[in-house]
Amino acid sequence: MNLTELSRVIESVGRDRGIKKDIIVSAIEQAVLAAAQKKYGPYATLEAHYNLDSGDVDLYLFKKVVESDDDMLEEAEEIKIEEAIHLDPQAQVGDELGVKVETPKFGRIDAQNAKQIIFQKVRDAERDIIFNEYVPLKGEIISGIARRLERGNLIVDLGKTDAVLPRNEVIPGEQFKPGDRIQAILMDVVSTTRGPQLYLSRTHPKYMMKLFEQEVPEIRDGIVEIKLCVREPGSRAKIAVVSKDRDVEPVGSCVGTKGVRVQQVTGELKGERVDIIPWSDNTMVFVREALKPAEISSMRVDERNKTMEIMVDDEMLSKAIGRRGQNVRLAAQITGWKLDIISKTKLQKRVQDAITNLVKIDGLNETLARSLAQVGILHIKALADTTLEHLGKVPGFDDKDVALRFKGAAQALVDSGADYVTGVAASIEPLVQQPESAKATADQKLKEMMKTADAEEAAAAAVEATAAEGDTNERT
Repeated sequence: MNLTELSRVIESVGRDRGIKKDIIVSAIEQAVLAAAQKKYGPYATLEAHYNLDSGDVDLYLFKKVVESDDDMLEEAEEIKIEEAIHLDPQAQVGDELGVKVETPKFGRIDAQNAKQIIFQKVRDAERDIIFNEYVPLKGEIISGIARRLERGNLIVDLGKTDAVLPRNEVIPGEQFKPGDRIQAILMDVVSTTRGPQLYLSRTHPKYMMKLFEQEVPEIRDGIVEIKLCVREPGSRAKIAVVSKDRDVEPVGSCVGTKGVRVQQVTGELKGERVDIIPWSDNTMVFVREALKPAEISSMRVDERNKTMEIMVDDEMLSKAIGRRGQNVRLAAQITGWKLDIISKTKLQKRVQDAITNLVKIDGLNETLARSLAQVGILHIKALADTTLEHLGKVPGFDDKDVALRFKGAAQALVDSGADYVTGVAASIEPLVQQPESAKATADQKLKEMMKTADAEEAAAAAVEATAAEGDTNERT
C-alpha cells in the first residue's frame, strides 16, 4: 500500500463511519512517522504533515545547525551552517532546522503496521463517538434487536453498537429469541478498554415512568408529574401522580379513555398490574390511597419511628395485605412508612389482652388501661419504659403525679420479676405459622405419640406375660 492509496481512504472512511477528517489524517501521519523512525533511527526528530493539495505526507527531519567538517558531521542529526542558510537565510548555529526528506516507501510489514495504526485510530474515534452519542440518552428508552445470550445476559444490537440486558433486569417470565425487537431503558454507559459498554433494564421503576411519559401527553407536557414509582416486575406496581393544573385529573389522565393508556403500558410489561394513585403531602391521606382497594377503618401513627398501625375490617384484611403481602409491601415502599395491618377482630382481642394485663397494676382501672392500649402501650413493661412526656399525652394521664404514680407502680412489678409484665398475647400472632415452628410442633407431637404407643405396647406385653404365667400355674 502506498501513500496515495492511504490518503484515498480519508474521505470514504470519514463519510461511512462519521469520523472527522482530522482524526484520519492524524492516523496516516502517525503511520508514516512509525515507518520513518525505522529508517532514520530511534533518536531522529521527525514530523509528518499531510499535504491536502498533493494527497501525500511531507516528512521533515529536524537537524541541529553546526559548524563542522564533513568528516565530523552526523548527517542524521546535524546540518552545516552553509546548507542551513541556503534553506533558511535567518538560520544560526545552534538552531533546530526542519529539513524535508524523502518519505520512506512502505514495505509489506510497514503497510501492515500502518493499517493497524489507522484502524486503531478509527476504532478509538468510533468508541468516542458512540460514548458521546449514548451518554445523553441515559435514562431514556431505546430499542434494539436481540442477538444472543452471553453468560445468561442478553446482547441487544442497537445498530451502531451492542448493549447488555442483564438477566436480573429482565421481567420474570420473559423469554427472547434472536431477532426479537426489545425495548428497554438505558441505565448506564461505561467506558472500558474494549469500548463503551451499555447496560439496559426492563425492571427499573424509571422504565415504567418513561413508558407512561410516552403514552400520556399530559406527562410529556409537564402538566402531570409522576412523583414516585415502585415495582415488583411482572407482577404489580404502584405509581403516585400529581397534577399542576387543577382542571386536569392526574389519575384519569394516566388511565386514559376506557383504560387504553395504562393498557399500553401493562402490555409492554407483560401484564404487570399498575395501581395509579394520587400523590398527597398528607401522609395519612397518601397511605389510605396507597392501600386501596382496601378501606381503612382507623390509623395509629408513630411519627418518631415512622410506623403506622392500620385497622381494617375482617373482610378487608386480604385486600389490604394483598397476595403474599404484595399490596402492603408496595404501599410501604411508596410511602416510606412501616405499615402494620391488623384486622378489627385481632385488634379488639389485642386491646382486651392489654387491658387484662394492665389492670393488674393497683389502682389502674379498665378505662385508663384502654387509653393506654389505644396508643400502643400493651403491657406493664411497656408502661414502665414509656417516658413521662409521652405518657402525659395519653387521656387520663395528663396529670404528672398520676402518670408518675402508675409508671412507678409498673416499674415495681417489673423489678419484682413478675412473669406477666410483658403482657397476655401482647403482640399479633402471625397469620401463617412459620415452617420451622410448624415442623417443631409436628416433631413434638410425633414424639408424644411414639411415647404413648411405647407405653401402650409395654402395658399390653405385661398383660400378656401375666396371662401366660397364670396358664402355666394352672397346668402345674
